[in-house]
Amino acid sequence: MTETEKKTAVVTGAASGIGKATVITLLKRGFNVSALDIDSKGLEDLFKSLNVEENTCDIYTTNVASRNECHSTIAQIYDENGRIDVLANVAGIARSEHLTEVSEDSWNQMLDVNLSGVFWCSQAAIPHLIQTNGSLINVASCSGLMGQAYTVAYSATKGAVIAMTKSMAMEYIKSNIRINAVAPGSVNTKLIDNYSIPDDVNMDLIKPYMGFRGMAEPEEISNVISFLVSDDAKRIHGAVITVDGGLTAG
Repeated sequence: MTETEKKTAVVTGAASGIGKATVITLLKRGFNVSALDIDSKGLEDLFKSLNVEENTCDIYTTNVASRNECHSTIAQIYDENGRIDVLANVAGIARSEHLTEVSEDSWNQMLDVNLSGVFWCSQAAIPHLIQTNGSLINVASCSGLMGQAYTVAYSATKGAVIAMTKSMAMEYIKSNIRINAVAPGSVNTKLIDNYSIPDDVNMDLIKPYMGFRGMAEPEEISNVISFLVSDDAKRIHGAVITVDGGLTAG
């Protein structure tokens, strides 16, 4: 990919975890990357660690739960780059709670970040992606494909992301845009490091979802995202690719 052909990728949740790994992976593939996150310090640390030319990676402090911020940031990225070829909706939060103890604020935050954020960014980016025959990737979770105790709110949002992905894929089936989802299992990220489980849960209900092959590294997920946005995956549309070590296989 030459400088004049360089494509632009937008990555949300870019300050850490899968989002950060996706930024690095796509930079290595020659993309200009626009990195979005609500964590401005995390974005600055990411940028300092990249050792790339200033015009190769731009950072934008953005709250994806806000429709206005999503639309204004995407518009700014388009104005600055003249094109958008990839949107990777990676931003997300997770927590484990008893269903009866989920507060209204906790429920709404989960919906706002994990579901509305995907919708608002997609809504803003799709018109530009159509112009470039681009690719949209939503990061869901194996929790959206199977029942999982103590993560009802989280699982509900990820199941909705999967349904949204398929519905968007059908709505744009006659365009050349490709829309897919990646559904990871457990991934070794800061999200997991900060993940807490209530003391009085029944571990027998949790063990089946821990898998047999350990946690994936963020780069293992970003490599799948990189493949899905490449020409090698041009026939993949409306798919949900599980990257869970076989957790949802049986």
